[in-house]
Amino acid sequence: MKSLLRIIPILIGSLLTCGAAAAEDDFQFRVESNLRASVAKVDITPPADTPVVGHIRPTNGVRDPIRAGVLLLANEQTQAAIITLDLVLASSELVAAVRDVVAEKTGTPRENVLVATSHNHSGPGWSLESPWSREMLAKIGAATAEAAKEMRPVSIGYGEDRIDFNINRRKVINGRAVVRLNPDGPCDHRVKVLRFDDGRTLEPMSVLMHAVCHPCVFTWGDKLTPPHPNGYPKISADFPGEAQTFVEMVYGPKTKAMFLQGCAGDIRPNLPGLPYRCGDEADIKWTGRSLGCAVVRAADRSIVREELSQRKKIYPLKCASSVIQLPGKKEPQACEMQALRVGDFLLLTIPGEPMVEYGFQIEKAIADRAIPIVIGYANGNLGYICTAESHKYGGYEPNLSPLLPEAEPLILEELSRLSDKVLADVFESFRPTTK
Repeated sequence: MKSLLRIIPILIGSLLTCGAAAAEDDFQFRVESNLRASVAKVDITPPADTPVVGHIRPTNGVRDPIRAGVLLLANEQTQAAIITLDLVLASSELVAAVRDVVAEKTGTPRENVLVATSHNHSGPGWSLESPWSREMLAKIGAATAEAAKEMRPVSIGYGEDRIDFNINRRKVINGRAVVRLNPDGPCDHRVKVLRFDDGRTLEPMSVLMHAVCHPCVFTWGDKLTPPHPNGYPKISADFPGEAQTFVEMVYGPKTKAMFLQGCAGDIRPNLPGLPYRCGDEADIKWTGRSLGCAVVRAADRSIVREELSQRKKIYPLKCASSVIQLPGKKEPQACEMQALRVGDFLLLTIPGEPMVEYGFQIEKAIADRAIPIVIGYANGNLGYICTAESHKYGGYEPNLSPLLPEAEPLILEELSRLSDKVLADVFESFRPTTK
């Protein structure tokens, strides 16, 4: 009898779990859309003793995996792809190699492939000569080929939420900018979430999250604070990896989460120190789960019936890119920028570390025509991309930037022009050409 009494609660719990799963599996909704999509994630973690870059230091193990995400998109007119990587930067060589692989496996035009990195400071560097880099490309190619077989109609939900762990790291004292945690400085605390649903279950097929903060929880800071004064000694995807894992844990194996970094050139985690400290396990859980919770809240809100009824059936899919020359301190700098329109959403890329003000300025210019998502660290790497105003006060970012202050209006103007092209504004579409 005692044995039976012990078993009964277990049986009841199992029945309740099965009932909940069955109810969830019964939840389906019709997706009437001209947009098709598929998604894949692949583990690209290097050997455990690989040194990490961003803040260079040796490692002796792996805390969590380094991953690549593949989101393929298509409608009647074109194809596009978004590739996300838990790496520090997207060099031109890396971007070219990934585009070649995606184009070969899917037929997607190379210029329609967006390659974005999280700017992770606890992951490996990439070079075409290394065996790990070649293995990474092979894994991305295989994942892309498999994803291409699973294209299906989707609709997109959108939501926003907030995080509180990011902070500006520049402060002007006596006319000179210094590295300080500055709660009064500009900062973007918003989290933007695109949720892709195929209607088969209540769980999303993919969640594309966008936030603004350096992934440097685990890197050295004041070199004084225990337990890691010289930086965290293991490979990690930092808080974007923790957030992706959290979201996938919440929704289950069907869902693939991907991360897009915003204009985070002067934004970092709020870890006080001299001037800031290296984070530990508690800090990575705070930052990663904070982002993950914000993403889940926004994604879940976008599927309630009132929001679901507002989803579009027709999704224009357009891409435009260009390479312009920017004035540099030593020589002109080639700068590739890209605009990818997916329905009402406009993804705009900048190849380096734009300060947070770039995102605000670009959004203000186009927010009445589309929902803008400004992405840094994508399709190339120019280092720090600072505002003209910041150059007046110098400091870490302007001093390291290869660009002159005159670059700012040229970047903003070109992104505006690319936006016009993909949004099909009348004046852009019918503007006469000159010879």
